[in-house]
Amino acid sequence: MRIGTLARRTGVSERLLRYYEEQGLLHPSRLPSGYREYGESDVDTVRQIRTLLAAGLNTVVIAQVLPCVREDGERLVPTCPDLVGHLRRERARITESITQLRRSQRLIDRCEGVLQGGSAIWSQAMGCSGLIWNRFREYVVAHHKPPTPQL
Repeated sequence: MRIGTLARRTGVSERLLRYYEEQGLLHPSRLPSGYREYGESDVDTVRQIRTLLAAGLNTVVIAQVLPCVREDGERLVPTCPDLVGHLRRERARITESITQLRRSQRLIDRCEGVLQGGSAIWSQAMGCSGLIWNRFREYVVAHHKPPTPQL
């Protein structure tokens, strides 16, 4: 099947399918005309890629994981012995990212009233610190517009 058909059957854009190929996740054959030719199994492969992306894995990790999973109904089942350990490490990495994002979220929450502070915007920012404050300040400078005077 051609790329357009695969895109329609999987709900994934042609551009994204080409990206998956660039990342080594799909391996279509080429017709003499240069067009990509996908097999029926590529429909399942694209669905597996989407499932793994939704689980928070990046394409580099998916390239390592994909050969080691098979579909069992709605689930992906590991087929390589060391895959479970690899997935546990990825889960730990994702958990750490979530922890960092929550920490950033709490810092931003402390700064929540700053934008509503009008002329006291900078003096109210004392509760914000570090990298979050710097990013927040850059955002305010770029996006905060003083109210237009009413005549």
